[in-house]
Amino acid sequence: MILTDTHTHLYSEEFDLDRNEMMQRAISKGVTRFFVPAIDSTCTESMYELERNYPENVFLMMGLHPCYVKENYLDELNHIETELAKRKFIAIGEIGIDLFWDKSTLEIQKTAFKHQIQLAKKHKLPIVIHCRESFEEIFEVLESERSEDLFGIFHCFTGNFEQAQQAISLNMKLGIGGVVTFKNGKIDQFLHQIEMKHIVLETDSPYLAPVPFRGKRNESSYVYLVAEKLASIYGVSIDEVAQITTENSKAVFGI
Repeated sequence: MILTDTHTHLYSEEFDLDRNEMMQRAISKGVTRFFVPAIDSTCTESMYELERNYPENVFLMMGLHPCYVKENYLDELNHIETELAKRKFIAIGEIGIDLFWDKSTLEIQKTAFKHQIQLAKKHKLPIVIHCRESFEEIFEVLESERSEDLFGIFHCFTGNFEQAQQAISLNMKLGIGGVVTFKNGKIDQFLHQIEMKHIVLETDSPYLAPVPFRGKRNESSYVYLVAEKLASIYGVSIDEVAQITTENSKAVFGI
């Protein structure tokens, strides 16, 4: 059984004391593919070190997280373009709009999001979207960039059924993580109406740990618990969930 964690911040300082042990726990659970999103330029070297340590398992994205779109965002976008010119990445991410923490940066968040979508198209890469309290704004930008070469993952999808359908119509897979195990998560109420070919698994570790670890540090081995929940929702085996969602991740990332 091969499980794929399509979104994990393995370079987070929360793993500094036991990163190798954490990775081994994940691998022992069948999680052998780890896709690592960027936040901003400060995490670039840590990401490269991770890749050097786990060259067969770790795949890197490049991007500017919307919460880090600040006054210097043009410098950050330049950094992304510099790195993209140097080497291969698996996706542009995580990118998007976040109106939970700071609404005052909405306009530059939109600008940065749109610019990075265009970079993804130029480099023929998928995008990985961060959306928090911003579905309307995200969809506005995506619709303005709608094309056959726009595709990717709606990371940590927490929308409703209609928003799920809209995301899928824009060539996006739904990234499903720990929220699907929460009593108030709501997405478990309609997921069975969505074919599993539209879904990939993720943890967003060290954040959003699934039940029974909710509120504690998340880690990639817990993607097994997300698969377990999906197996229950769809009435299939965990092996089938692992197989389908891993194939879906290959379709997005090409690897």
